[in-house]
Amino acid sequence: MSNQKIKFKGALRNFLFAPFSLIIILIALNICFYFIDRQAGIGISLFIGMYTIIITIDYVRNKPRLVTELVNFAMQYGTVQRKLINQFEIAYALVDYNGKLLWVNEQFENMTGKDKNYHKSITSIFPSISKELLQSEDKMELTLQLDDKYLRASMSRIYFDSMLNQTDLVEIESDQNYLTAVYFFDETQLNHYIQENEDQKMVVAQVYIDNYEEALESIEDVKRSLLIALIDRKVNAYFSNVDALVRKTEKDRYFVVFRQKYLQQLKEDKFSVLEDVKTVKVGNAMAVTLSMGIGNTGATYSQNNEYSRMAMDLALGRGGDQVVLREGEKVTYFGGKSKQVEKNTRVKARVKAHALRGMIESKNRVIIMGHQISDMDSFGAAIGIYCAARTLDKKVQIVLNTVTSSLRPIKELFTEENGYPSDMFITPELAIELCDSNTVVMVVDTNRPQNTECPEILKMTKNIVVFDHHRQSNDIIENPALSYIEPYASSSCEMVAEVLQYFTENIKLAECEADSIYAGILIDTNNFMAKTGVRTFEAAAYLKRCGADVTRVRKLLRNDMCDYKARAEVVRRAEVYRDHFAISICPSENIESPTIVGAQASNELLNINGIKASFVLTEFKGKIYVSSRSIDEINVQLIMERLGGGGHLNIAGAQIENHSILQVKQMIINTLDEMIKEGDIKI
Repeated sequence: MSNQKIKFKGALRNFLFAPFSLIIILIALNICFYFIDRQAGIGISLFIGMYTIIITIDYVRNKPRLVTELVNFAMQYGTVQRKLINQFEIAYALVDYNGKLLWVNEQFENMTGKDKNYHKSITSIFPSISKELLQSEDKMELTLQLDDKYLRASMSRIYFDSMLNQTDLVEIESDQNYLTAVYFFDETQLNHYIQENEDQKMVVAQVYIDNYEEALESIEDVKRSLLIALIDRKVNAYFSNVDALVRKTEKDRYFVVFRQKYLQQLKEDKFSVLEDVKTVKVGNAMAVTLSMGIGNTGATYSQNNEYSRMAMDLALGRGGDQVVLREGEKVTYFGGKSKQVEKNTRVKARVKAHALRGMIESKNRVIIMGHQISDMDSFGAAIGIYCAARTLDKKVQIVLNTVTSSLRPIKELFTEENGYPSDMFITPELAIELCDSNTVVMVVDTNRPQNTECPEILKMTKNIVVFDHHRQSNDIIENPALSYIEPYASSSCEMVAEVLQYFTENIKLAECEADSIYAGILIDTNNFMAKTGVRTFEAAAYLKRCGADVTRVRKLLRNDMCDYKARAEVVRRAEVYRDHFAISICPSENIESPTIVGAQASNELLNINGIKASFVLTEFKGKIYVSSRSIDEINVQLIMERLGGGGHLNIAGAQIENHSILQVKQMIINTLDEMIKEGDIKI
């Protein structure tokens, strides 16, 4: 600092220069005396001259001494401050513009093992504190880790201008801009207490046996108590490893409470009790499966219990044999790899049919809608509900926006010439105008609000009914008045066909109506080859009795030449990944319904020997549609859920925006690699 100049300023400068100010006053008086008495004026002039010489000599001689005294005082004051900072219990460091350590206190030395002679960059000790970070903001806080300590670093700049402006005594001219003071607060113990508090929080879980009645019916009476005892033992033994409290509340239900610190252990174990329970065999032909709903991060224990109940509803709505963990709005899934067990009883269908009838009877209008780009299952289910509401003499209309080439032949059967009203099918815009509080909104073949033909009307009435066979996800239609979601069902048309049998005794279906519902079952089961159970054939038999004709349906479902060629092109373009996964891209040029063709081609690829799962990508209306299929070994529903979609174990799909078709293809490949590595897919 050899080029620095020290000047007096402020009050000190005024005090030192006060005698010189007096000279000006004396000179003014002296001039006045010259007009009064010349001799007196000369005397005063001599006095002023002597006074000026004396105070000038005094100022010149005493200024260095005054400066020395000021500097000594400042040094002593600074020494006291520096000693206090050096012995400060909080680690403290001073770094320059580039992050170089200029000075550290004793606590910093003890914490880092670096002494005051260590003048390297602070980044060498704390890599997170980079030069760019120091130069980015005036003040900031950062969480760091040093060995086994957790630190909170608080950084603030000290500008030279602001420091020097605080004093009215001296002024320093310097080229340096600022230094940065860094305080380190040891929060190791605080974090330990916070973590200990989090670990001690209680997590609530509910465990259900999915197929309790079915499993018991498959064994002899004398072995039933043994089967139940073995299941109880498996469940209690599994949760005893995490110090959990397990209470059996009903014959097929358990209530479990455990500390949050064990939750991560269960996650890493992927809730192996799901697979362990399946090994229980005492002559039962059907493997026992469990569903588990877990609630966590709630503000109270009762809220965690509510989260666990909601998670259980979601697990059962997705077909069971899985764990759903709900942490606030975040939902995580585990398991769900096995095929859903078909329920032989129709009690639920009868109850839902009576509830649906009661709702429709109490309202004046019924509006039915399926998912966007309606397919045969969605359309057939809508026709079935139309027939049910018609028998009650209610005004019923179907929201249909886009009619695909595959759907057009059947849709054209419902015309005025065939006895149907001209406003049977309406646009989403008209549906918004017609919907009010006295309207029942019936949603079929989807349970996601954004996938419906007209999501807006779901907010215009509380009378919402959902009939669907897809697994539920996080985004579902909230608070429906009636919900009938059965993932084990082959199609929505199968569910509607069952409901129609219990809806009313005098219900009659026209041939085209029966054909529509039958076609929906036929398409979703791939000609009764996928997800087909006893109740599927019973529903088909009911429709056959109502007049459905296989030959007519087959003619209605025929493809045109362009669609057939496109499907063949998909098979030709298919790439086989890891010897078991077929991935292809469906051309969309000159095809009216490329998504339908993609789904059909995905089924075709499964006919190739060695293919366990197929994925067909189609670009349509700014989105990438993915159709995935499998036979039995691969759960494509889990794969599609990672891409934001969903579906069933063997039939699933996804819609992806803001990505190219090649990017989505790579996403599928990356997801397959990740799931194979994690063990969710075994090949």
